[in-house]
Amino acid sequence: MARKKPQARNTPAAMKQPKKSPGTETLAGKRLTNAERSAYFSRREAAKVLRTILQGDDRRQAVGSIKSLVYGPSVRNKRATYALVCQTLKHLSIIKDILGASNVLNSKWKRREELIYIVTYDILFGQEDSLAGDAEKFLLLRKDALQLALAQLLIRRGVKKVNELITPYKSDAQKPRYVRVNTLKMDVESALLELRKQYVVQKDDMIPELLVCPPGTDLHDHPFVQTGSILLQGKASSMVAASLGPKPGWEVIDACAAPGNKTVHLAALMKGQGKVIACELDKERFKRLKNTVKLAGAANVQVMHEDFLNLNPEDPSYSKVRAILLDPSCSGSGTAFDRLDHLLPSANAGAHDGFDMDRLQKLANFQKRVLEHALRFPAVERIVYSTCSIHQIENEDVINSLLPLATSHGFQLEKVFPQWPRRGFPVMVGSENLLRTDLVKDKEGFFIALFSREGKDRSVKSMRMERNASLRNRLRARRHLNLFFLKMFRTIWYAT
Repeated sequence: MARKKPQARNTPAAMKQPKKSPGTETLAGKRLTNAERSAYFSRREAAKVLRTILQGDDRRQAVGSIKSLVYGPSVRNKRATYALVCQTLKHLSIIKDILGASNVLNSKWKRREELIYIVTYDILFGQEDSLAGDAEKFLLLRKDALQLALAQLLIRRGVKKVNELITPYKSDAQKPRYVRVNTLKMDVESALLELRKQYVVQKDDMIPELLVCPPGTDLHDHPFVQTGSILLQGKASSMVAASLGPKPGWEVIDACAAPGNKTVHLAALMKGQGKVIACELDKERFKRLKNTVKLAGAANVQVMHEDFLNLNPEDPSYSKVRAILLDPSCSGSGTAFDRLDHLLPSANAGAHDGFDMDRLQKLANFQKRVLEHALRFPAVERIVYSTCSIHQIENEDVINSLLPLATSHGFQLEKVFPQWPRRGFPVMVGSENLLRTDLVKDKEGFFIALFSREGKDRSVKSMRMERNASLRNRLRARRHLNLFFLKMFRTIWYAT
């Protein structure tokens, strides 16, 4: 009778086998060095970000900008990941051409195409010496086919270098680095004192909690940013919540809230009192909104995974809402360079060049719907409408189309930041009340409009004041009339 072989798990040899801990990867039985491990995880983090970017670009509904996605809390090696994502996007059309021509992918790897794009970039144009992992091994075995496809592409395009295949994108924008102090966690003077130990920092001349650093100042890894004590937020973006001017104790709706910088700014302006109802329909953007609110410590924010258009203005739950911030989806044409939109596949198809009128019209229709909906909340006194678009169709045209409805509800356009020199395009009555930032002069193109009306409590107070003023005027008039008759009586008396 044959003896049973001892189970491998009990043998000394088996016991010496190192257990593969989560996240540990080997290549051909070799343990990874620190550099290989760092590069390995950076490629996979970059692939996740790239997938989100490409899916959003395909739907024309981005979850966030490239920078905001990379510098979010879930990405560890931010600089390496950022560089990989940007460089892969820059070379993406070349990479797709090479992968198609070399015919190296099977169905398994096509399901992980973002990682394949990242690894292909590193093999052909990046850090080949730190390649480790399953996808890396698969493509390294096919490196000759990839290089041959690249050589054939250069010949076919009639160029000698890969750089000649990449369309250059030039911008002379030297934009200052703005940071907004989160006054829910830190006062402005303390933040200024600490930041000045390492950086050149000054206060902004319009927004009290906004600080200004020289262009190129990198604060992404600063402890204040990591803990939510300061937020990397541009000046124009910071002007939106400040324009609404909510008071402590108010109830406010942020209608299209993600990623949440304006939401937590509202909470800070309200000193953590009252309530901010923050709505976001998109699942991924909703997650980002929750993370921003949590990081900022904005306890007075109620985050809702909901479409603002589904909120019923007549619902008693919203009967005390006094202000609404509307920052709806827009073309993003005013922040295209900051967002690195020129790297997206749709930019090569002309979707970010300002001439995609079908898309602009669809956006404008949506923008009108949300503004019209906001105007129907009965207790609302102030509504801010803002976009990061340079296009009239998303800005003045939206406001002008709904101005009659707004007027019928008692609203009027209030001048936003009167000291600001750049106003709306003169294509409508009241354009001087609108605010624009200039893409060249201000390095970003924003639009802000503020509707205001007297609320019910203010109206009662105003009516009392008017009634008292009218009574005083009548008494004054009667006194003058009595004096007049008295003088006439005296004149007649002395004359006789």
